Amino acid sequence: MILAREQAAQSTSNTLNALIQLPERSVDVHLNHDSIALLNRVCQSVDTYPASTAERARLETATVLITGWGSELLDLKSAQEIPNLALIAHLGGSVKSVVTREVIASGIRVTQAASVNARPVAEFTLASILLHCKQVRRWEALYRDQRSSINTRTASLNAQVGIRSKIIGIVGASRIGRRVIELLAPHGVRILLHDPFVSAAESTQMGVELVTLNELMVKSDVVSLHQPLLPNTVNSIGSEQFNLMRDNALLINTARGRLVDHDALIKTLAYRPIHAILDVTDPEPLPDDSPLWDMPNVQLTPHIAGSMGEEVSEMTALVIEEIERFGRGEPLQHEVTLDDWDMLA
Repeated sequence: MILAREQAAQSTSNTLNALIQLPERSVDVHLNHDSIALLNRVCQSVDTYPASTAERARLETATVLITGWGSELLDLKSAQEIPNLALIAHLGGSVKSVVTREVIASGIRVTQAASVNARPVAEFTLASILLHCKQVRRWEALYRDQRSSINTRTASLNAQVGIRSKIIGIVGASRIGRRVIELLAPHGVRILLHDPFVSAAESTQMGVELVTLNELMVKSDVVSLHQPLLPNTVNSIGSEQFNLMRDNALLINTARGRLVDHDALIKTLAYRPIHAILDVTDPEPLPDDSPLWDMPNVQLTPHIAGSMGEEVSEMTALVIEEIERFGRGEPLQHEVTLDDWDMLA
């Protein structure tokens, strides 16, 4: 099987036949007129994934499968129905929802756009940190309460404004976590990092202090979650961690909702002066009767930190570049390998 895949990959240096496996609702999100035109220049043929038995003949010549948000999971049995498939090019970030480990082990190569998607998430996180340290939401509430009588210079809140000297805790040195660390560098903050896979030497090189999770929770003015969702990280941020947080500290979750024990978070937010910005939740979206909707110390956004609008076009462009590299027989720049699998979100 692997030898057959290698031979198929070699043949694609001259011919790329692509199938797009996207639900109708996702096609316009990922692919615009320009990207379709570029795909047609890069590939000999571009078609949609066969939906009926009469169309199965198209599977015989396909060498590239293009997936994205909402694509169906391709397991080994399904992959074997595309005998010359050599590359899965995923227009989104994490590939675990569209391909299984066994498919990669069979010799089919996989690439994705996670590195591009990391930028808007990191920018969202930085913006959230800056606005929190400026105390914007608390100023807004004070202004609405005091209106024309407000004096910002004498208000006690004034003394709490500023990011320099703040301690920012990053949980997980993922692509996004590392990008957040880079964006924070000019702001004069102290950065703590919890990641069991990062060495002391590497943390020094990154300019962060490597600490335990509980130490990070105790010391940080802001805690930002960026670790993958793995069996040992489900509900890893729970009542023990929330009870350690400083008064007026902020928790930001742009990673995965199931990292956080929401029942414990709701209980803590009800009696502790801490804040939360949740771009992801468990479940997602939240039920209409969740207490989180009405908590004044909670900001909820509907999973918008990642690429949207024009940002998605950058992800598509990166993946098409990868397809083009593959067709020329050049190394892929964003390949997902078996070595990466266990750490993928």
